[in-house]
Amino acid sequence: MDLFSPVALGDLQLANRVVMAPLTRMRAEADGTPNALIAEHYAQRASTGLIVTEGTYPTPESRAYAGQPGIVTPAHVEGWRRVADAVHAEGGRLAMQVMHGGRVSHTAITGTDRIVAPSAIAIQGEAHLPDGTKAPYPVPHALTRDEVRGVVDDFVAASKRAVLEAGLDGVEVHGANGYLLHEFLAPGSNHRDDEYGGSPENRARLTIEVVTAVAEAVGAGRVGVRISPAHNIQDAWEQDPADVEATYQALVEGLRPLGLAYLSVLHPDPAGDLVQGLRKRFEGPLMANSGFGVVTTRQDAVDLVADGVADAVAVGRMVIANPDLVERWAGGHPENEPNPATFYAAGATGYTDYPFLDGRTGA
Repeated sequence: MDLFSPVALGDLQLANRVVMAPLTRMRAEADGTPNALIAEHYAQRASTGLIVTEGTYPTPESRAYAGQPGIVTPAHVEGWRRVADAVHAEGGRLAMQVMHGGRVSHTAITGTDRIVAPSAIAIQGEAHLPDGTKAPYPVPHALTRDEVRGVVDDFVAASKRAVLEAGLDGVEVHGANGYLLHEFLAPGSNHRDDEYGGSPENRARLTIEVVTAVAEAVGAGRVGVRISPAHNIQDAWEQDPADVEATYQALVEGLRPLGLAYLSVLHPDPAGDLVQGLRKRFEGPLMANSGFGVVTTRQDAVDLVADGVADAVAVGRMVIANPDLVERWAGGHPENEPNPATFYAAGATGYTDYPFLDGRTGA
């Protein structure tokens, strides 16, 4: 296999195997509406085989960051339709990462009277509030059984808006990085004693229910799932290797019959026994991301595909800095260096003004 060759991930036909990873950039309007700047940013990067959007919240209560886009209101849908149209006009493919932030938030961000989680356990640390200050993460409300089942409905409604109304090509269910679904998977954040807690199978239950329902709603071939086993981020502790293996095996076995587009795994050792074991059980395309906050080099990506480790590679920082990364990598051209100081800033700087090979910029 070759990184620059086409591949089908379910119903998603990709021109190459370089995927733009979901990247929090915090450029949406205050009400969560995607704007023209976001449309330009993604359209610039349409030459990647697939763009996976930044995590997008399905309900106000699930919003994790100021500047994060939503897929809740008609204005959100219209904003995302403009983004999808801009990407499609450049020949690209676009999937929305639907993300419930869970306890990784604050009521000053959500505008609601609570934040939620599997259990009433706060994260150690501080949230960044919209006014620029910080505050300790609050103790979340532990979702009731009925509320847990309502989470499934929220993911389904958001996915329908994304695909059926806004015209995106698919969705990626976010089950990673310490957000709500990962909070259910991880024993450090899930202390429940009902059918959604305790055993690996119980902790995997909600993610399986969400993905199953989303696949039924928009078509399994348009649905991917992102996981990050043993990432141990944002206090979603998964520190027992045997439990990690059992939990994610249970998850993948529950997902396998669905015929999903792909499984995206964020893990520093994608060729290792854990990830490859999950791939074998999944029996579908694997998208590898070799590490959170670690730069994936051209050689890394080429080797992951050439060695048969993954069917596609999710790339973050180098896609931020190089809107034409596929052309640069395919031709062995020099690369722009990303500027971390502008990752979470406002405006076009460090967002749409990185130069193309021909010297063009969007700003």
